[in-house]
Amino acid sequence: MEEGRMQERRTTGIVLAAGAGTRLGLGPKALLPYRGRPLVEATAGTLSDGGCREVVVVLGAGAVDVVAAAHLGRCRIVANPDWQSGMGSSFLLGERTADPADHLLVALVDQPGLTPETVARLLAAHRPGRITAAAYRRRDLNGGSPVSQLLRGHPLLIDASLRAAVAATVTGDAGARGFLRAHPELVDEVDCTDQSTGEDIDTPGQLRLLQ
Repeated sequence: MEEGRMQERRTTGIVLAAGAGTRLGLGPKALLPYRGRPLVEATAGTLSDGGCREVVVVLGAGAVDVVAAAHLGRCRIVANPDWQSGMGSSFLLGERTADPADHLLVALVDQPGLTPETVARLLAAHRPGRITAAAYRRRDLNGGSPVSQLLRGHPLLIDASLRAAVAATVTGDAGARGFLRAHPELVDEVDCTDQSTGEDIDTPGQLRLLQ
């Protein structure tokens, strides 16, 4: 396919939202309250508002409760029966569910700082045959100014032509990490520090990100 046509390809957003949130002890992260609605609903809306033509939400722990509580009518919802095996199985299920012609924009449900502007920036920056990753400048522990080093984070935009190659490397809880390490020459990092810190909610102390 010639470059002009590749650039016209559409993007499906995938929200990985299957985890049980065991370390937080508050139930599935998908149901954490964020600005008046469940976090999974907010994240899915962000991907749609940022330019993804469709959003696939991969659920797991408490899937029935999540579907009942969150308004996800515009999304394709799939439940991962093997969610306890790690994020990799949810990634693979989302990839199989998405339109095979689309690029994939993979987001984590527990990144409440994600904005439509970040999503749109990644879509605009993406180049054919490559992976485009949001990156963030690390701040010091006292909340000071960002330092110069960019750290790769999420979302991650995977070109349609690389989907099969990435999926072939996915195991356990690693997601696309193995492919990214093996092929750094294919990864473009886009600075999104002005939008958020890029942090995930992994510990009780990070619940402040929901405020």
